[in-house]
Amino acid sequence: MPRRLIRVTGAAEAPLRAALRALRTELDVPETFPAGVLADAEQAAKAPRLPSYDATDVPLFTIDPPASTDLDQAMHLERTPGGYRVRYAIADVAAFVAPGGALDAEAHRRVSTLYFPDERVPLHPPRLSEDAASLLPDQVRPAVLWTIDLDADGRTESADVRRALVRSRAKLAYEQAQRQIDTGTAEEPLALLKEIGLRRERLEAERGGISLGVPEQEIVEHDHTYELEFRASLPAEGWNAQISLLTGMAAADLMLAHGTGVLRTLPAAPDGAVGRLRRTAKALHIDWPHHVSYAELIRSLDPHLPHHAAFLQECTTLLRGAGYTVFRDGALPELTSHAAVAAPYAHCTAPLRRLVDRYAAEICLAAAAGEAVPDWVTAALDELPGEMAEGARRAGSVERACVDTVEAALLQDRVGDLFDGCVVDVKDHEPTVGTVQLRDPAVVARIESATAPLPLGERLRVRLTHDGYLVVVAGGTSHGVGLEAPKALHGVMPRAK
Repeated sequence: MPRRLIRVTGAAEAPLRAALRALRTELDVPETFPAGVLADAEQAAKAPRLPSYDATDVPLFTIDPPASTDLDQAMHLERTPGGYRVRYAIADVAAFVAPGGALDAEAHRRVSTLYFPDERVPLHPPRLSEDAASLLPDQVRPAVLWTIDLDADGRTESADVRRALVRSRAKLAYEQAQRQIDTGTAEEPLALLKEIGLRRERLEAERGGISLGVPEQEIVEHDHTYELEFRASLPAEGWNAQISLLTGMAAADLMLAHGTGVLRTLPAAPDGAVGRLRRTAKALHIDWPHHVSYAELIRSLDPHLPHHAAFLQECTTLLRGAGYTVFRDGALPELTSHAAVAAPYAHCTAPLRRLVDRYAAEICLAAAAGEAVPDWVTAALDELPGEMAEGARRAGSVERACVDTVEAALLQDRVGDLFDGCVVDVKDHEPTVGTVQLRDPAVVARIESATAPLPLGERLRVRLTHDGYLVVVAGGTSHGVGLEAPKALHGVMPRAK
Protein backbone atom coordinates (compact mmCIF):
# COMPACT_ATOMS: atom_id res chain seq x y z
CA MET A 1 0.00 0.00 0.00
CA PRO A 2 1.17 3.56 -0.65
CA ARG A 3 3.34 5.61 1.65
CA ARG A 4 4.49 9.19 1.38
CA LEU A 5 7.45 9.21 -1.03
CA ILE A 6 9.98 11.99 -0.52
CA ARG A 7 13.33 12.00 -2.26
CA VAL A 8 16.31 14.24 -1.65
CA THR A 9 19.30 14.23 -3.96
CA GLY A 10 22.54 16.14 -3.89
CA ALA A 11 25.97 15.81 -2.36
CA ALA A 12 26.36 14.01 0.97
CA GLU A 13 27.63 17.22 2.59
CA ALA A 14 24.60 19.26 1.46
CA PRO A 15 22.81 20.91 4.43
CA LEU A 16 19.55 19.02 3.97
CA ARG A 17 21.38 15.68 3.73
CA ALA A 18 23.28 16.60 6.90
CA ALA A 19 20.00 17.46 8.65
CA LEU A 20 18.59 14.04 7.70
CA ARG A 21 21.68 12.28 9.06
CA ALA A 22 21.25 14.17 12.32
CA LEU A 23 17.60 13.14 12.34
CA ARG A 24 18.54 9.46 12.17
CA THR A 25 20.78 9.93 15.18
CA GLU A 26 18.01 11.76 17.06
CA LEU A 27 15.51 8.99 16.30
CA ASP A 28 18.01 6.30 17.34
CA VAL A 29 17.84 4.59 13.97
CA PRO A 30 20.48 1.83 13.74
CA GLU A 31 23.31 2.64 11.36
CA THR A 32 24.41 -0.98 10.94
CA PHE A 33 23.72 -4.53 12.10
CA PRO A 34 25.28 -6.28 15.11
CA ALA A 35 28.35 -8.37 14.29
CA GLY A 36 26.56 -11.64 15.14
CA VAL A 37 23.72 -10.81 12.74
CA LEU A 38 26.15 -9.98 9.94
CA ALA A 39 27.99 -13.25 10.57
CA ASP A 40 24.72 -15.21 10.41
CA ALA A 41 23.75 -13.42 7.20
CA GLU A 42 27.07 -14.32 5.60
CA GLN A 43 26.66 -17.97 6.57
CA ALA A 44 23.05 -18.09 5.39
CA ALA A 45 24.01 -16.49 2.07
CA LYS A 46 26.47 -19.30 1.45
CA ALA A 47 24.14 -22.15 2.46
CA PRO A 48 20.43 -21.35 2.00
CA ARG A 49 17.78 -24.06 2.25
CA LEU A 50 16.98 -24.84 -1.39
CA PRO A 51 13.74 -26.39 -2.72
CA SER A 52 13.70 -29.40 -4.97
CA TYR A 53 11.30 -27.99 -7.59
CA ASP A 54 13.16 -26.31 -10.45
CA ALA A 55 11.35 -23.50 -12.27
CA THR A 56 14.44 -21.81 -13.70
CA ASP A 57 13.06 -22.38 -17.20
CA VAL A 58 10.35 -19.74 -16.57
CA PRO A 59 11.71 -16.47 -18.09
CA LEU A 60 10.86 -14.16 -15.19
CA PHE A 61 11.62 -10.44 -15.15
CA THR A 62 11.55 -7.70 -12.51
CA ILE A 63 10.32 -4.09 -12.73
CA ASP A 64 11.69 -1.68 -10.15
CA PRO A 65 13.28 1.75 -9.78
CA PRO A 66 16.61 1.67 -11.65
CA ALA A 67 18.81 1.85 -8.53
CA SER A 68 16.92 -0.86 -6.60
CA THR A 69 18.80 -4.02 -5.67
CA ASP A 70 16.43 -5.41 -3.01
CA LEU A 71 14.19 -7.18 -5.51
CA ASP A 72 11.29 -8.98 -3.82
CA GLN A 73 9.24 -9.93 -6.89
CA ALA A 74 9.71 -11.27 -10.40
CA MET A 75 6.93 -12.12 -12.84
CA HIS A 76 6.07 -13.91 -16.04
CA LEU A 77 2.79 -13.35 -17.87
CA GLU A 78 1.32 -15.45 -20.64
CA ARG A 79 -1.89 -15.81 -22.56
CA THR A 80 -3.96 -18.99 -22.13
CA PRO A 81 -6.94 -20.28 -24.15
CA GLY A 82 -9.33 -18.90 -21.52
CA GLY A 83 -7.45 -15.83 -20.34
CA TYR A 84 -4.07 -15.37 -18.69
CA ARG A 85 -1.55 -17.10 -16.45
CA VAL A 86 0.43 -15.02 -13.94
CA ARG A 87 3.56 -16.47 -12.41
CA TYR A 88 4.81 -14.33 -9.55
CA ALA A 89 7.99 -15.27 -7.72
CA ILE A 90 8.56 -13.80 -4.25
CA ALA A 91 11.96 -13.87 -2.56
CA ASP A 92 12.02 -16.79 -0.10
CA VAL A 93 13.48 -15.11 2.99
CA ALA A 94 12.74 -18.19 5.13
CA ALA A 95 15.35 -20.06 3.08
CA PHE A 96 17.95 -17.80 4.73
CA VAL A 97 16.47 -16.79 8.11
CA ALA A 98 16.26 -19.60 10.67
CA PRO A 99 13.51 -19.22 13.31
CA GLY A 100 14.92 -18.17 16.67
CA GLY A 101 18.36 -17.23 15.31
CA ALA A 102 20.14 -13.89 15.42
CA LEU A 103 18.83 -12.86 11.98
CA ASP A 104 15.26 -13.66 13.02
CA ALA A 105 15.57 -11.74 16.30
CA GLU A 106 16.98 -8.68 14.51
CA ALA A 107 14.16 -8.78 11.94
CA HIS A 108 11.60 -8.84 14.77
CA ARG A 109 13.36 -5.86 16.34
CA ARG A 110 13.38 -3.84 13.13
CA VAL A 111 10.02 -5.07 11.69
CA SER A 112 10.34 -3.21 8.39
CA THR A 113 12.67 -1.23 6.19
CA LEU A 114 12.64 2.46 7.11
CA TYR A 115 12.61 4.99 4.29
CA PHE A 116 14.29 8.38 4.58
CA PRO A 117 14.32 10.92 1.74
CA ASP A 118 18.02 10.24 1.10
CA GLU A 119 18.44 6.54 1.98
CA ARG A 120 16.76 3.47 3.44
CA VAL A 121 17.51 1.52 6.62
CA PRO A 122 16.97 -2.15 5.68
CA LEU A 123 15.12 -4.89 7.53
CA HIS A 124 17.76 -7.49 6.67
CA PRO A 125 21.52 -7.14 6.15
CA PRO A 126 22.39 -6.08 2.58
CA ARG A 127 24.30 -9.34 2.09
CA LEU A 128 20.84 -10.93 1.96
CA SER A 129 18.39 -8.19 0.98
CA GLU A 130 20.49 -6.78 -1.87
CA ASP A 131 22.42 -9.90 -2.79
CA ALA A 132 21.85 -13.56 -1.90
CA ALA A 133 18.06 -13.40 -1.32
CA SER A 134 17.27 -10.73 -3.92
CA LEU A 135 15.82 -11.85 -7.26
CA LEU A 136 18.65 -10.31 -9.23
CA PRO A 137 18.92 -11.12 -12.96
CA ASP A 138 20.76 -14.23 -14.10
CA GLN A 139 21.02 -15.63 -10.58
CA VAL A 140 19.38 -18.85 -9.36
CA ARG A 141 17.38 -18.04 -6.24
CA PRO A 142 14.97 -19.84 -3.89
CA ALA A 143 11.50 -18.31 -4.20
CA VAL A 144 7.87 -18.69 -3.27
CA LEU A 145 6.30 -19.11 -6.71
CA TRP A 146 2.64 -18.21 -7.23
CA THR A 147 0.73 -19.45 -10.30
CA ILE A 148 -2.56 -17.60 -10.76
CA ASP A 149 -4.91 -18.29 -13.66
CA LEU A 150 -7.27 -15.52 -14.76
CA ASP A 151 -10.25 -15.52 -17.08
CA ALA A 152 -10.52 -13.21 -20.08
CA ASP A 153 -11.76 -10.35 -17.84
CA GLY A 154 -8.86 -10.73 -15.41
CA ARG A 155 -10.83 -12.47 -12.63
CA THR A 156 -9.03 -15.13 -10.63
CA GLU A 157 -10.01 -18.67 -11.53
CA SER A 158 -7.38 -20.59 -9.54
CA ALA A 159 -4.27 -19.93 -7.50
CA ASP A 160 -1.45 -22.16 -6.35
CA VAL A 161 1.82 -21.53 -4.54
CA ARG A 162 4.93 -23.63 -3.93
CA ARG A 163 8.63 -23.26 -3.26
CA ALA A 164 10.82 -23.25 -6.34
CA LEU A 165 14.23 -22.38 -7.72
CA VAL A 166 13.86 -19.46 -10.13
CA ARG A 167 16.07 -17.31 -12.33
CA SER A 168 15.10 -13.83 -13.48
CA ARG A 169 16.15 -13.02 -17.02
CA ALA A 170 15.94 -9.21 -16.91
CA LYS A 171 15.86 -6.28 -14.50
CA LEU A 172 13.72 -3.54 -16.04
CA ALA A 173 13.28 0.02 -14.82
CA TYR A 174 9.75 1.45 -14.89
CA GLU A 175 10.65 3.98 -17.58
CA GLN A 176 12.22 1.25 -19.72
CA ALA A 177 9.19 -1.03 -19.36
CA GLN A 178 6.78 1.82 -20.12
CA ARG A 179 8.72 2.83 -23.22
CA GLN A 180 8.75 -0.73 -24.60
CA ILE A 181 5.02 -1.14 -23.96
CA ASP A 182 4.16 2.25 -25.51
CA THR A 183 6.29 1.71 -28.62
CA GLY A 184 5.08 -1.85 -29.20
CA THR A 185 8.57 -3.28 -28.85
CA ALA A 186 7.84 -5.23 -25.65
CA GLU A 187 7.84 -9.00 -25.85
CA GLU A 188 4.51 -10.66 -24.96
CA PRO A 189 5.22 -11.31 -21.24
CA LEU A 190 5.85 -7.59 -20.71
CA ALA A 191 3.21 -6.39 -23.19
CA LEU A 192 0.60 -8.38 -21.26
CA LEU A 193 1.33 -6.31 -18.15
CA LYS A 194 -0.74 -3.50 -19.65
CA GLU A 195 -3.52 -5.83 -20.82
CA ILE A 196 -3.84 -7.59 -17.46
CA GLY A 197 -3.22 -4.40 -15.46
CA LEU A 198 -6.05 -2.53 -17.17
CA ARG A 199 -8.44 -5.43 -16.59
CA ARG A 200 -7.51 -5.59 -12.92
CA GLU A 201 -7.97 -1.82 -12.60
CA ARG A 202 -11.48 -2.14 -14.08
CA LEU A 203 -12.31 -4.92 -11.62
CA GLU A 204 -10.97 -2.76 -8.80
CA ALA A 205 -13.31 0.06 -9.80
CA GLU A 206 -16.24 -2.36 -10.00
CA ARG A 207 -15.75 -3.63 -6.46
CA GLY A 208 -15.24 -0.09 -5.10
CA GLY A 209 -11.51 -0.32 -4.46
CA ILE A 210 -9.02 2.46 -5.00
CA SER A 211 -5.30 2.55 -5.71
CA LEU A 212 -3.61 5.80 -4.76
CA GLY A 213 -1.11 6.83 -7.40
CA VAL A 214 0.90 8.72 -4.81
CA PRO A 215 3.43 10.91 -6.64
CA GLU A 216 7.01 11.05 -5.47
CA GLN A 217 8.05 14.36 -3.93
CA GLU A 218 11.53 15.48 -4.88
CA ILE A 219 13.29 18.31 -3.09
CA VAL A 220 15.51 20.10 -5.59
CA GLU A 221 18.08 22.84 -4.96
CA HIS A 222 17.67 25.88 -7.24
CA ASP A 223 19.58 29.14 -6.87
CA HIS A 224 20.49 28.47 -3.23
CA THR A 225 16.93 27.62 -2.23
CA TYR A 226 14.91 24.39 -2.16
CA GLU A 227 11.89 23.75 -4.34
CA LEU A 228 9.31 20.98 -4.25
CA GLU A 229 8.71 18.99 -7.42
CA PHE A 230 6.35 16.05 -7.95
CA ARG A 231 7.03 12.98 -10.09
CA ALA A 232 3.80 11.29 -11.13
CA SER A 233 3.93 7.51 -11.30
CA LEU A 234 3.89 5.85 -14.70
CA PRO A 235 0.98 3.64 -15.81
CA ALA A 236 3.35 0.65 -15.71
CA GLU A 237 3.86 1.23 -11.98
CA GLY A 238 0.11 0.96 -11.45
CA TRP A 239 -0.13 -2.20 -13.58
CA ASN A 240 2.80 -3.70 -11.67
CA ALA A 241 1.05 -2.87 -8.39
CA GLN A 242 -2.07 -4.67 -9.64
CA ILE A 243 -0.08 -7.92 -9.93
CA SER A 244 1.03 -7.54 -6.33
CA LEU A 245 -2.54 -6.76 -5.21
CA LEU A 246 -3.80 -9.78 -7.16
CA THR A 247 -1.35 -11.99 -5.28
CA GLY A 248 -2.20 -10.47 -1.90
CA MET A 249 -5.90 -11.10 -2.54
CA ALA A 250 -5.19 -14.70 -3.60
CA ALA A 251 -3.17 -15.17 -0.41
CA ALA A 252 -6.01 -13.85 1.73
CA ASP A 253 -8.53 -16.18 0.06
CA LEU A 254 -6.19 -19.13 0.59
CA MET A 255 -5.77 -18.28 4.28
CA LEU A 256 -9.49 -17.82 4.84
CA ALA A 257 -10.22 -21.17 3.23
CA HIS A 258 -7.51 -22.81 5.36
CA GLY A 259 -8.80 -21.22 8.58
CA THR A 260 -5.47 -19.76 9.74
CA GLY A 261 -3.85 -16.57 8.61
CA VAL A 262 -2.82 -12.97 9.06
CA LEU A 263 -4.73 -10.39 7.01
CA ARG A 264 -4.07 -6.75 6.31
CA THR A 265 -7.36 -5.11 7.30
CA LEU A 266 -8.75 -1.59 7.14
CA PRO A 267 -12.24 -0.50 8.23
CA ALA A 268 -14.15 2.04 6.18
CA ALA A 269 -12.93 5.59 6.75
CA PRO A 270 -14.98 7.55 9.30
CA ASP A 271 -16.98 10.49 7.99
CA GLY A 272 -14.72 12.90 9.86
CA ALA A 273 -11.63 11.75 7.97
CA VAL A 274 -13.37 12.14 4.61
CA GLY A 275 -14.67 15.54 5.73
CA ARG A 276 -11.11 16.62 6.50
CA LEU A 277 -10.04 15.55 3.00
CA ARG A 278 -12.86 17.61 1.52
CA ARG A 279 -11.48 20.66 3.31
CA THR A 280 -7.99 19.83 2.08
CA ALA A 281 -9.40 19.67 -1.46
CA LYS A 282 -10.91 23.11 -0.91
CA ALA A 283 -7.59 24.45 0.36
CA LEU A 284 -5.85 23.15 -2.76
CA HIS A 285 -8.60 24.48 -5.07
CA ILE A 286 -9.76 21.03 -6.16
CA ASP A 287 -13.42 20.80 -7.10
CA TRP A 288 -15.10 17.93 -5.22
CA PRO A 289 -18.87 17.99 -5.76
CA HIS A 290 -20.85 16.35 -2.95
CA HIS A 291 -22.38 13.79 -5.31
CA VAL A 292 -18.92 12.55 -6.35
CA SER A 293 -17.49 9.70 -4.27
CA TYR A 294 -13.95 9.63 -2.94
CA ALA A 295 -13.02 6.81 -5.34
CA GLU A 296 -14.44 8.71 -8.33
CA LEU A 297 -12.54 11.85 -7.37
CA ILE A 298 -9.22 9.99 -7.04
CA ARG A 299 -9.64 8.51 -10.51
CA SER A 300 -10.31 11.97 -11.96
CA LEU A 301 -7.12 13.56 -10.63
CA ASP A 302 -4.03 14.26 -12.69
CA PRO A 303 -0.92 13.64 -10.55
CA HIS A 304 1.12 15.73 -13.00
CA LEU A 305 -0.63 18.83 -11.60
CA PRO A 306 1.10 19.98 -8.38
CA HIS A 307 -2.11 20.68 -6.42
CA HIS A 308 -3.56 17.29 -7.43
CA ALA A 309 -0.29 15.62 -6.46
CA ALA A 310 -0.35 17.35 -3.06
CA PHE A 311 -3.92 16.16 -2.47
CA LEU A 312 -2.98 12.56 -3.29
CA GLN A 313 -0.26 12.82 -0.66
CA GLU A 314 -2.86 13.78 1.94
CA CYS A 315 -5.14 10.92 0.88
CA THR A 316 -2.71 8.48 2.49
CA THR A 317 -4.18 9.62 5.85
CA LEU A 318 -7.23 7.43 5.16
CA LEU A 319 -4.96 4.38 5.42
CA ARG A 320 -3.86 5.11 8.98
CA GLY A 321 -6.42 2.77 10.51
CA ALA A 322 -4.95 -0.26 8.75
CA GLY A 323 -3.73 -3.14 10.89
CA TYR A 324 -3.07 -6.86 10.91
CA THR A 325 -5.71 -9.38 11.94
CA VAL A 326 -4.70 -12.89 13.00
CA PHE A 327 -7.06 -15.86 13.03
CA ARG A 328 -6.60 -19.60 13.53
CA ASP A 329 -8.40 -22.94 13.76
CA GLY A 330 -11.24 -21.82 11.50
CA ALA A 331 -12.41 -18.98 13.79
CA LEU A 332 -12.66 -16.19 11.23
CA PRO A 333 -12.44 -12.56 12.43
CA GLU A 334 -15.31 -10.10 12.19
CA LEU A 335 -13.33 -7.82 9.86
CA THR A 336 -11.64 -9.64 6.97
CA SER A 337 -11.45 -6.94 4.29
CA HIS A 338 -9.31 -3.94 3.47
CA ALA A 339 -11.42 -0.89 2.63
CA ALA A 340 -9.03 0.48 -0.02
CA VAL A 341 -8.75 -2.91 -1.73
CA ALA A 342 -12.47 -3.60 -1.18
CA ALA A 343 -11.68 -7.29 -0.61
CA PRO A 344 -9.76 -9.54 1.78
CA TYR A 345 -6.05 -8.86 1.37
CA ALA A 346 -2.74 -10.01 2.85
CA HIS A 347 0.78 -8.65 2.78
CA CYS A 348 2.91 -11.40 1.24
CA THR A 349 4.91 -9.90 -1.64
CA ALA A 350 7.66 -7.87 0.10
CA PRO A 351 9.42 -10.18 2.60
CA LEU A 352 12.81 -8.48 2.10
CA ARG A 353 11.29 -5.28 3.47
CA ARG A 354 8.46 -6.34 5.78
CA LEU A 355 8.50 -8.95 8.56
CA VAL A 356 4.90 -10.20 8.31
CA ASP A 357 5.27 -11.30 4.68
CA ARG A 358 7.61 -14.16 5.62
CA TYR A 359 4.92 -15.59 7.93
CA ALA A 360 2.12 -15.06 5.40
CA ALA A 361 4.10 -17.00 2.81
CA GLU A 362 4.52 -19.99 5.13
CA ILE A 363 0.79 -20.09 5.89
CA CYS A 364 -0.07 -19.97 2.18
CA LEU A 365 2.44 -22.70 1.34
CA ALA A 366 0.94 -24.94 4.02
CA ALA A 367 -2.61 -24.19 2.88
CA ALA A 368 -1.83 -24.95 -0.77
CA ALA A 369 -0.16 -28.25 0.20
CA GLY A 370 -2.94 -29.23 2.60
CA GLU A 371 -0.46 -29.35 5.48
CA ALA A 372 -0.35 -27.93 8.98
CA VAL A 373 1.17 -24.48 9.42
CA PRO A 374 4.73 -24.82 10.86
CA ASP A 375 4.93 -24.51 14.64
CA TRP A 376 7.39 -21.60 14.47
CA VAL A 377 4.80 -19.65 12.49
CA THR A 378 1.82 -20.35 14.76
CA ALA A 379 3.97 -19.60 17.82
CA ALA A 380 4.68 -16.10 16.48
CA LEU A 381 1.22 -15.26 15.11
CA ASP A 382 -0.34 -13.69 18.20
CA GLU A 383 2.57 -11.25 18.63
CA LEU A 384 2.78 -10.22 14.98
CA PRO A 385 0.00 -7.57 14.92
CA GLY A 386 1.55 -5.77 17.89
CA GLU A 387 5.05 -5.97 16.40
CA MET A 388 3.83 -4.65 13.07
CA ALA A 389 1.88 -1.86 14.80
CA GLU A 390 5.02 -0.81 16.66
CA GLY A 391 6.95 -0.90 13.40
CA ALA A 392 4.27 1.25 11.75
CA ARG A 393 4.44 3.70 14.65
CA ARG A 394 8.21 3.96 14.23
CA ALA A 395 7.88 4.40 10.47
CA GLY A 396 5.22 7.06 11.05
CA SER A 397 7.53 8.94 13.42
CA VAL A 398 10.27 8.81 10.80
CA GLU A 399 7.91 10.07 8.11
CA ARG A 400 6.59 12.95 10.22
CA ALA A 401 10.10 14.01 11.24
CA CYS A 402 11.30 13.84 7.63
CA VAL A 403 8.32 15.89 6.44
CA ASP A 404 9.03 18.51 9.12
CA THR A 405 12.67 18.74 8.08
CA VAL A 406 11.88 18.95 4.37
CA GLU A 407 9.09 21.49 4.82
CA ALA A 408 11.39 23.65 6.93
CA ALA A 409 13.90 23.61 4.08
CA LEU A 410 11.18 24.68 1.65
CA LEU A 411 10.19 27.65 3.84
CA GLN A 412 13.64 28.66 5.05
CA ASP A 413 14.13 31.64 2.73
CA ARG A 414 10.53 32.82 2.62
CA VAL A 415 10.36 34.84 5.84
CA GLY A 416 7.90 37.66 5.29
CA ASP A 417 6.15 35.95 2.39
CA LEU A 418 2.37 35.56 2.26
CA PHE A 419 0.73 32.16 1.76
CA ASP A 420 -2.84 31.07 1.03
CA GLY A 421 -4.24 28.32 3.25
CA CYS A 422 -7.36 26.74 4.65
CA VAL A 423 -8.31 25.33 8.06
CA VAL A 424 -8.77 21.63 7.29
CA ASP A 425 -9.10 20.16 10.77
CA VAL A 426 -10.08 21.21 14.31
CA LYS A 427 -9.63 19.10 17.44
CA ASP A 428 -12.93 17.76 18.76
CA HIS A 429 -12.37 18.81 22.37
CA GLU A 430 -10.11 21.78 21.65
CA PRO A 431 -11.84 23.97 19.04
CA THR A 432 -9.03 26.55 19.27
CA VAL A 433 -6.44 24.03 17.99
CA GLY A 434 -6.31 22.55 14.52
CA THR A 435 -4.49 22.18 11.22
CA VAL A 436 -4.05 24.44 8.20
CA GLN A 437 -3.11 23.35 4.68
CA LEU A 438 -1.04 25.83 2.67
CA ARG A 439 -1.55 25.78 -1.06
CA ASP A 440 1.99 26.56 -2.31
CA PRO A 441 4.17 25.05 -1.07
CA ALA A 442 1.83 22.23 0.00
CA VAL A 443 2.79 22.43 3.67
CA VAL A 444 0.58 21.36 6.59
CA ALA A 445 0.97 23.34 9.82
CA ARG A 446 -0.54 23.47 13.28
CA ILE A 447 -2.87 26.38 13.99
CA GLU A 448 -3.99 27.76 17.35
CA SER A 449 -6.35 30.59 18.30
CA ALA A 450 -5.96 32.46 21.57
CA THR A 451 -9.70 32.90 22.06
CA ALA A 452 -12.27 32.13 19.37
CA PRO A 453 -12.92 28.64 17.94
CA LEU A 454 -11.14 28.06 14.66
CA PRO A 455 -13.14 28.67 11.47
CA LEU A 456 -13.23 25.15 10.03
CA GLY A 457 -13.06 25.23 6.25
CA GLU A 458 -12.24 28.94 5.99
CA ARG A 459 -9.54 30.24 3.70
CA LEU A 460 -6.78 32.25 5.33
CA ARG A 461 -3.81 34.36 4.34
CA VAL A 462 -0.72 33.92 6.51
CA ARG A 463 2.78 35.40 6.75
CA LEU A 464 5.93 33.56 7.85
CA THR A 465 7.61 35.51 10.66
CA HIS A 466 11.30 35.75 11.62
CA ASP A 467 10.78 33.51 14.65
CA GLY A 468 9.53 30.66 12.46
CA TYR A 469 5.77 31.08 12.97
CA LEU A 470 2.97 31.62 10.50
CA VAL A 471 0.62 34.45 11.48
CA VAL A 472 -2.81 35.02 9.97
CA VAL A 473 -3.16 38.43 8.30
CA ALA A 474 -6.59 37.93 6.70
CA GLY A 475 -9.44 35.46 6.68
CA GLY A 476 -12.95 35.76 8.10
CA THR A 477 -12.99 35.76 11.89
CA SER A 478 -9.43 34.48 12.11
CA HIS A 479 -7.39 37.67 12.65
CA GLY A 480 -4.70 37.21 15.26
CA VAL A 481 -4.57 33.43 15.04
CA GLY A 482 -1.06 32.02 15.31
CA LEU A 483 0.12 29.05 13.25
CA GLU A 484 3.06 26.92 14.24
CA ALA A 485 5.18 26.09 11.23
CA PRO A 486 7.09 22.80 10.92
CA LYS A 487 9.09 22.15 14.08
CA ALA A 488 12.43 22.26 12.31
CA LEU A 489 11.88 25.95 11.57
CA HIS A 490 12.32 26.73 15.27
CA GLY A 491 15.80 25.23 15.31
CA VAL A 492 18.59 25.31 12.76
CA MET A 493 17.00 25.26 9.33
CA PRO A 494 18.79 23.22 6.64
CA ARG A 495 19.77 25.87 4.15
CA ALA A 496 20.86 25.35 0.60
CA LYS A 497 24.41 26.43 -0.20
